[in-house]
Amino acid sequence: MHFCFIVEEQYRRDSMPLVIARQLLKWGHAVDLLEPSKTVTSLCDLTGQCCDAYVLKTVSEGPGLSILQAAEAVGIPTINNSRAIRLVRDKAIFAAFAYAHGLPVPRSYFIAHPRLLKSIPRNDYPLVVKPTNGSSGRGIYRVNSPGELATLKIDGPSLCFFLAQHYVENAGYDIKLYAIGKDVYAVARKSPLHPEVEVESHLIPVKSEWLKLAQRVGELFGLDIYGLDVLETNNGPVVVDINDFPSFGQVPGAVKRISNYILRLAKDAKFKRYRLPDRGTFHTVRAQRLVMAR
Repeated sequence: MHFCFIVEEQYRRDSMPLVIARQLLKWGHAVDLLEPSKTVTSLCDLTGQCCDAYVLKTVSEGPGLSILQAAEAVGIPTINNSRAIRLVRDKAIFAAFAYAHGLPVPRSYFIAHPRLLKSIPRNDYPLVVKPTNGSSGRGIYRVNSPGELATLKIDGPSLCFFLAQHYVENAGYDIKLYAIGKDVYAVARKSPLHPEVEVESHLIPVKSEWLKLAQRVGELFGLDIYGLDVLETNNGPVVVDINDFPSFGQVPGAVKRISNYILRLAKDAKFKRYRLPDRGTFHTVRAQRLVMAR
């Protein structure tokens, strides 16, 4: 089969998703790497490429999502699909969509600037404040009371808005649920809000309620490969973030599991794919065919 991995510049040196691309290549499949910041893509010739699937691990507002959507528009399968990615890449959209569909999420507010925190009702404090386009646990702050606002300095990406969520009491460490289709794995991780709690990242048993929650998220958001940041509370698990194509750190055999799942999705889609008339030959400038290092 023939795959195209869209690799944003930020992830060019990260292991994920390139390890998946190399595994598929090792199994004898054709794999192209498309770097949006270095590639000119002929949008008129996408259908002539005969690619079985596009795979994307994107950054917020990254150019790769436009290419993924273009591939979808002409009938090429994508992993994950662009709608699902957009629902989770903006944390404000994630929170609104999750709350509207009955998922356990903290009470959340969208603010364009940290100075607007003073307008949030006092009984919703403490607050956890984070950029709506943030990632990897960066730029997360806890604000215990309105009185702290006068001295608080909140930074984020150069262009960003903010999500403010009611802080929920929890065990002091994060639970990352990694999902590959219906299969779910749980990892305990150190919380950026509780540096005093010493926790080494390690695999833990998946509780039945976590499994149901993760699978419900996949169904609602339309995700195939994804992760949830969950807090364990006295009232059960609470979802504080969802992301597409996470690192899958600590998950045993993650590379082969994900590679096999992508293959299965692509093969299933191949039989259902609606093929448009051939209008030419796909070509890119500086697109790369991935080759195994010798």
